[in-house]
Amino acid sequence: MSIEINNESAIEVDESAIQRLAVFALDAMHVHPDAELAIVLVDEGAMEQLHVQWMDEPGPTDVLSFPMDELRPGTEDAPTPAGLLGDIVLCPQVAQAQAETAGHSTMAELQLLTTHGILHLLGFDHAEPDEEKEMFGLQREILAGFAQQERRR
Repeated sequence: MSIEINNESAIEVDESAIQRLAVFALDAMHVHPDAELAIVLVDEGAMEQLHVQWMDEPGPTDVLSFPMDELRPGTEDAPTPAGLLGDIVLCPQVAQAQAETAGHSTMAELQLLTTHGILHLLGFDHAEPDEEKEMFGLQREILAGFAQQERRR
């Protein structure tokens, strides 16, 4: 798995934990080991610019996903082909505020957002109630499995 993480924000982040989570999530979704993913962490100003440019919405957001080769989840017998999964852009400042509201750590919020972004890259959405149920269920399963793996480390 080729996962590049670039922290352009002013907030220090455990990039190795994000990397481990991304590998875990992609494995869980049966994505080919040669797939490529880029994760960029940016400050609020940069995220606001992207949010306006790509979503036509004001203000910074927590996560944006930019799919490239439109890869979809595979199965154990037929993993998704190798290719460019795409880019995930995270804003640690927004994540920090959301984490305080939710009552967990900024890192837990960034892990949730990373998983959320990966699922978007794989074609999942949450615009409709049934889509939301499926996507958020997968998100919970991945995060729970990752937490269990991390406890064994």
